[in-house]
Amino acid sequence: MAAIRVRVTGRVQGVGFRYGTADRARALGLTGSAVNRPDGSVDVEAYGDEPAVQRLLDWLRGPGAPGRVRQVEVTRLDDAAAPRTFSIG
Repeated sequence: MAAIRVRVTGRVQGVGFRYGTADRARALGLTGSAVNRPDGSVDVEAYGDEPAVQRLLDWLRGPGAPGRVRQVEVTRLDDAAAPRTFSIG
């Protein structure tokens, strides 16, 4: 299983970014979360098969993501316990 934490910066709050990310992640069979940060960024955690996680990353970096993504910083998580659902915080 792949597990990642992603910090997404740009115009990503107030534009449906977390909801769009959750919809895409769920469609890919991923679990995790999308949470607004006080600095205006969004943290995304995703857990699941490597190909599905990569497709989510490609979507986050591509033109289909809501808002205007400036930067996507990815951190791989080791031995992380996967949540059962994808939540929005």
